[in-house]
Amino acid sequence: MTNETHDDNILIVNARIATFDPGIGAPYGVADHADAIAVRAGRIAWIGTASQVPDAAWADSSGQHGRVIDAEGAWVMPGLIDCHTHLVYAGSRATEFEMRLNGASYEDIARAGGGIVSTVRATRQAGEDGLIAQSLPRLRALLREGVTTVEIKSGYGLDRDTELAILRAARALGASLPVTVRTTFLGAHALPAEYAGRADDYLDFVCTQVLPEAARLGLADAVDVFHESIGFDAAQSERVYRAAESLGLPVKVHAEQLSLCGAAALGARYRALSADHLEHLDEEGARAMAAAGTVAVLLPGAFYFLRDTRVPPVDLLRRHGVPIAVATDCNPGTSPIASLLLMLNMACTLFRLTPAEALNGVTHAAARALGLQDEAGSLAPGKWADLVFWRVPELAELCYSYGMHKPARILRRGVEHAL
Repeated sequence: MTNETHDDNILIVNARIATFDPGIGAPYGVADHADAIAVRAGRIAWIGTASQVPDAAWADSSGQHGRVIDAEGAWVMPGLIDCHTHLVYAGSRATEFEMRLNGASYEDIARAGGGIVSTVRATRQAGEDGLIAQSLPRLRALLREGVTTVEIKSGYGLDRDTELAILRAARALGASLPVTVRTTFLGAHALPAEYAGRADDYLDFVCTQVLPEAARLGLADAVDVFHESIGFDAAQSERVYRAAESLGLPVKVHAEQLSLCGAAALGARYRALSADHLEHLDEEGARAMAAAGTVAVLLPGAFYFLRDTRVPPVDLLRRHGVPIAVATDCNPGTSPIASLLLMLNMACTLFRLTPAEALNGVTHAAARALGLQDEAGSLAPGKWADLVFWRVPELAELCYSYGMHKPARILRRGVEHAL
């Protein structure tokens, strides 16, 4: 996907347009009688009927028009957004996967040097160039499915140099491929071996040394914390939020995945962009999220891979009007999956989302989970021209069947990229 055609001005015609603009009200934000989109300088300039396109919508200052793309009846919708990944890491845990299926316990694997410790070790040893090389195939897999924006977390370094290297690698990936990368600092992901039994000391290190440096270097767009019974408790998580707040960075939270510990409600107190996982979410947490505008990010890949049986309370989220996003959680331990299309199918079959909800979850709601709702996630004048063309009879096909679809075209900020 490195070959690209540069067109400052484009007119797309003969399209079926799914805007995912909630203001339209129709399923998928389908714009009645609209069959054309004009693009200027990488942004959407106009949406409407081709016979009525304003001349200024796709002409440059000298009056020259750009290229016309005939969509040939394809659906045109926003580029997909994967709003929760741990995509930059080194090594593989396939051997542990095999050990588990052969009867090994978590303790057996840990004694053999496995678990997150093995990923941290491999990631620390890889170096920035090694991290980029190992992460490129995962990111390319997402792009081939129409992803134009992806969030990438740190959290597998758990020391100063490697955490910063992960974030730099994520920025480098965004500079080398046609994708918008948003970075999230997740230093409070786990306790490294060198801080065993000293969680508060580790958080002192994270909040006073590593996070400020990441912010100073412009490497972090948000800050996350693993607030969980096996992670960091409420008081510790709040220290991270306060540190982020002091640096002007928004927060996110891994919440209520394994137990109910009030993580979603606490994150909402700090106006968290999103609370993610949520299998054990209760009504108090849902109510707090709704009041704060916090997006619920559902991660069916982790639910599937861990063979979980407790489904996130989707009806509770619906009842309180909490926006629902869907993401891959691409990571080596609990969701080694780089397919957002597969997540659409899983979100519908495992969590009972409707196709419209699932697709909204990888467009409009996913943009909100990254604070990008004014730029991406729906089609409207002024937003980035991140467009994906699908030759399917109905958009529900993207959720219904898996392994059978690939985009006919992808434009990121008005630039078409070869598939």
